[in-house]
Amino acid sequence: MKHISLYLVDNHQMLIDGLKAIITTEPEFRVIGECTLPLLAIEQIQLLKPDVVLTDINMPELSGIDLVRKLKPRVPETLFIALSMYGERSYIKDMLQAGVSGYVLKNTGRDELIRAIKSVVTGKEFFSDDVTFVIDTNPVNSEELNKINLTEREIDIIECIAKEMTNAEMAKALFISERTVETHRKNIFRKTGSRSVLGLVKFALDKGFIK
Repeated sequence: MKHISLYLVDNHQMLIDGLKAIITTEPEFRVIGECTLPLLAIEQIQLLKPDVVLTDINMPELSGIDLVRKLKPRVPETLFIALSMYGERSYIKDMLQAGVSGYVLKNTGRDELIRAIKSVVTGKEFFSDDVTFVIDTNPVNSEELNKINLTEREIDIIECIAKEMTNAEMAKALFISERTVETHRKNIFRKTGSRSVLGLVKFALDKGFIK
């Protein structure tokens, strides 16, 4: 059985303890680290390289949004799930643009949390029903799209997509894993609001990301 390693970040130890109690009921899950201090968590996550990080958003030392932004380029194969009491669109949008693969509200039940973790490790996104409703009823508008900042690696991926390269071909050309390619693809589509490859390429051309 392949184990899924997890790291937990929240400034409330009681919540971390509760999450561990839930997560460890699944035999394939392993909690390999936890921290109530986001800056220390950044150091530990870079060393441990867990498969999945569950992180709170509103923390006094450093927000979960900034934590994900700092870590994504440093541990590209680690997946992030936001675990928050906030379902407001602004929080959801910021976490999506930071690069999370899932957004789960803290009032969620055990089964939904387990599904969220299993979904993201298989390459799927996962959002609580309330979060999905907010996303579907409040799409990102064109003004927000103009403010999107793609990383150099994401632009490389878009150029490869425009050349109709497969994930395997991209991975070989860019010296990264196929899983990392897929993560970048998801982040690109999420950031740009594109729903198809054609729409993504058109967006990239219009904004000057590719020529």
